[in-house]
Amino acid sequence: MEWTGNSGVGTLDYKSYERSYVVKIDGKPTLDGSSDPAFRGDKSKYNPEELFLASISSCHMLWYLHLCSANKVVVLEYEDAAEGIMTEDKDGSGKFESVTLHPKVVVEKESMMELAISLHKQANEMCFIANSCNFEIGHEVEVRALRK
Repeated sequence: MEWTGNSGVGTLDYKSYERSYVVKIDGKPTLDGSSDPAFRGDKSKYNPEELFLASISSCHMLWYLHLCSANKVVVLEYEDAAEGIMTEDKDGSGKFESVTLHPKVVVEKESMMELAISLHKQANEMCFIANSCNFEIGHEVEVRALRK
């Protein structure tokens, strides 16, 4: 992590600096980040809250795909539009109250649909990120089959 938002005078006052940063991990592309625009951030860059939702969503998906493969459920497509509810305290601090994942899954056969739906519960129980959260993570799952 490296802050890149020094406009020349550092954090002289609240408006004197940008909230920009880059995430650097050896051997991987850098990731440009900033705070949410509500906190003077750059809307074209990822903010910590978005990355947190992406982390929950991707961990769930990876466990789900593993469980499907282990249970002979053939997943052909997977996408999610995770949503989080946050509260902000009077002092400006805040927290996530809940997160809801909205997985849309396409499986190979209709006979796989029931198991495909039920495996989301186990994926949530296995997810390292979900297990580290102190709030509810819900799932509104949509599964369809490519063929009967």
